[in-house]
Amino acid sequence: MRTTLAAACSLLALLVVATPAAAGMVVHMHLDDTIQPASQRYVERGLREAAERGASLVVLQLDTPGGLMSSTRKITTAVTSSKVPVVVYVAPAGAQAASAGFFVLMAADVAAMAPGSNTGAAHPVGGQGENLPGDVREKATNDSAAMVRALAKPRGRNPELAAKAVTESVSFTAEEALKDGLIDMVVPDLATLIDRLDGTEVERFDGTKQTLNLAGAAVEELPPTGAERFLSVLANPNVAYLLMALGTLGIYFELSHPGAVLPGVVGVIAILLALYSMSVLPVNLAGAALLVVALVLFILEVKVTSYGLLTVGGLVSFVLGSLMLFNAPIPDMRVSLGVIVPTALVMALVMVFLLSRVLAVHRRRPVTGREGLVGEVGEARTEIDGKGRVLVHGEYWDAVSRGGRIEAGTPVRVLVIDGRTLEVEAVSSDMTGRST
Repeated sequence: MRTTLAAACSLLALLVVATPAAAGMVVHMHLDDTIQPASQRYVERGLREAAERGASLVVLQLDTPGGLMSSTRKITTAVTSSKVPVVVYVAPAGAQAASAGFFVLMAADVAAMAPGSNTGAAHPVGGQGENLPGDVREKATNDSAAMVRALAKPRGRNPELAAKAVTESVSFTAEEALKDGLIDMVVPDLATLIDRLDGTEVERFDGTKQTLNLAGAAVEELPPTGAERFLSVLANPNVAYLLMALGTLGIYFELSHPGAVLPGVVGVIAILLALYSMSVLPVNLAGAALLVVALVLFILEVKVTSYGLLTVGGLVSFVLGSLMLFNAPIPDMRVSLGVIVPTALVMALVMVFLLSRVLAVHRRRPVTGREGLVGEVGEARTEIDGKGRVLVHGEYWDAVSRGGRIEAGTPVRVLVIDGRTLEVEAVSSDMTGRST
């Protein structure tokens, strides 16, 4: 009996060994944006979900001009600590992993690039694109170089050459990066990448080794959520700028036409969204200050009679602030001149129109209330010799005459209101203009 049981167990063990493991799942992610908090959130969530779903591999397809170093550090930490092996694949042809993207590429378990792609140029600059001052520049450069060496060395990549991308802003084509030992392979597409990786042994960042079983693996796309897409849109400097412009117009409209409500609500919401955008983008404080000055000048124009001078000053301040607002290290994180010029022109036209309406209202003679009585025609109901009574707009008023005695029944025109007394003058019946 025991012999039979032992034989059965041995046979079962042989069957288990002989049976190939089930094909794994490959999670495919796309990071084709600047590296900022929204893209960081997407990568962190994707790696976490891949582990929860038991994926065999994560392919992070990368095409980025760079971005914020703070978000880059968090992404590289998520990649190096991922429970699932991560391939960073710079694709398609013409894609780039520049600046901050180079650090993400170096952090990957497998670094791959498509023919015609490039990477590198990772020298640190200030948040506003400026060259850092001497000591600060040296510290930032050394820190970034140490970071990229720390990422490259455990992966078996050339740490000194990787550091040159930081210290000397060296860039590499896909073929150069492969030849110099910075990446592991150059492949034309995702299918070829998975086929090349099937059966290979990957050394993880912690030194452990894992064999990839990808034959027949299902590729599952993991796109950004709606919230992540929305936050990524807000991180676009052109969108942030347009929100600021819309908010300024909304508040200006509400102040110049009190009681409209909707423009004010829309303006406040747009301003709050613009402020969020600025919190995740490298903002030039001088540019932001000029935008605040512009908003103050627009508000003062509503309250102070400057005949448009404050509006002109506000528009000049707004345009200058716009040009300076996001003077970021890479063009993708700056406001496009093609957005600034049309926006400024539209704002100028709208504000001139609104201001002209306000001035027209101010110039118009009141037609309601006590002030609206001036110029109105009524009728003397008693003889006015010094004082008398008149009927104007269906109301009786005390009246004094200008120009002598006025007979009862004579049409009179109101000249001045003094408390409850009107100063009037007699008019001929064919000049009454308006009847009582």
